[in-house]
Amino acid sequence: MLAQFKRLGADSLLYAFMNVGTKLIAFIMLPIYTNFLSTTKYGYLEIIDKWTAMLTFLIIFGTDSALSYYYFDTKDKEKRLQHVRNVMYFRLAIVGLLALAVITAGPQISAMLFKGDSSHVDLLYISIATLLVDTVTIVVLMVMRFDFKTKKVVIYTVAKMLLMAVFSYLFLKYMMQSAAGILWGRFAGFGLIFLLMLSTSWKYLKPKIDMHMMKEMLKYAAPLVPASLAFWVIANLSVFILQAFQSMAEVGIYGAATRLAMIITLLTSGVQMAWRPYSMNIKDKPSSPLLFSKIYMALLLLGIFGIMAIATAMPWVIRILGEGYYEAYKYVGLVSAAVFLNFYYLIISSGLFFTKKTSFISLAFGIIAVVNVVLNVALIPTFSIWGAVASYVISYMLAVIFIFRKSQKEYYVPVSFGKMSFLFTVMLAAVIGIIYVQENGLSWAYQGLAWLIVVAAIVISRVDKDLRKKAAEAPAR
Repeated sequence: MLAQFKRLGADSLLYAFMNVGTKLIAFIMLPIYTNFLSTTKYGYLEIIDKWTAMLTFLIIFGTDSALSYYYFDTKDKEKRLQHVRNVMYFRLAIVGLLALAVITAGPQISAMLFKGDSSHVDLLYISIATLLVDTVTIVVLMVMRFDFKTKKVVIYTVAKMLLMAVFSYLFLKYMMQSAAGILWGRFAGFGLIFLLMLSTSWKYLKPKIDMHMMKEMLKYAAPLVPASLAFWVIANLSVFILQAFQSMAEVGIYGAATRLAMIITLLTSGVQMAWRPYSMNIKDKPSSPLLFSKIYMALLLLGIFGIMAIATAMPWVIRILGEGYYEAYKYVGLVSAAVFLNFYYLIISSGLFFTKKTSFISLAFGIIAVVNVVLNVALIPTFSIWGAVASYVISYMLAVIFIFRKSQKEYYVPVSFGKMSFLFTVMLAAVIGIIYVQENGLSWAYQGLAWLIVVAAIVISRVDKDLRKKAAEAPAR
């Protein structure tokens, strides 16, 4: 068990370095963007990013999880290569169809996205071109990750983000101070990485498709597609409803808050990238359920303290964005809680991936997406950005509850869901208290009290016993 912990730790450390690097670049660039762009102009970037996120889900079509499963399901190198080619050409075909739609109906799509304004069609063209070159790169990096070529993944990913940042700054500084400047910078950076990786990508681009293997993979992947679209609804629909009922400036403020909330991924994204191949590799070991239970609890504690720290520090951190964005600070802590749950569900749903019961994930998120739409429509017209934040957090809390319970039935992990729920709820209450203290200019001592309450909850619930539990002590299913 110790050796497995070390392997996860080593890969997670490298991926954590990569993600610290990429997130740090994104963090540095955010105030640059906001100081070049007004909240309204930043709102346009936010809308196009949400549109691109939806297209990304359609392009992936659940094939990331499917490739992960089938890649490790065989030791045959030729079969593995064919699986990768199938995924590559499937994704490129989807990009081609989307490009055709944008070329033929770009002004109409622009009008639909921007309240009847068809003049932003250029943003659509740039985003599609960027998706095309990045699709190839993403597949190749995914295969490198499966082959545990962690160093190469880290180098290429950090280089891609660094080039994107440099080109975006150059476009903003010297050519166009608008969302288009940032998008052109992304295309230039991603395109250069595509060219640098072409020698590695070439064998996966050989036009050879096995339809039987493709059908098997899509049969695994298809149940995940509604879930992917549901993810998009939960994470992004609120932006379009904000635009409809409020203003583009508020879209910009909320967008800045959600970007800053991604700070929490500095703690989680390394584990997220290492988790799927790691867990699939050891799922059949007798000691794995107990190991997973400790990982579940340890990651929850990491998230709790990370969210608390973000909420506490945000009134000072937010100043780097400029005065127009200051009010975004009060939303960041709770949004980071939702972002953490988006990571955490991937960890605690492992049983559904092990047993190929991924269709339940689609069902659960489909239901949650409907709930999210209702919450957004009900809350945003009255509570504006707070309505979007509440909808986001509540949706992911419900999703984690449904998915964890089902996963436990398929692959039991000896961990107390009641204890985890209690700790997360106490943390949410503490974050709300911290925001209230900050908004009303109350003493720092009250924020310290919120921290003490969370620590006390952890001590009282005896999490230390869960982390020190041995196999003989683990409760039977």
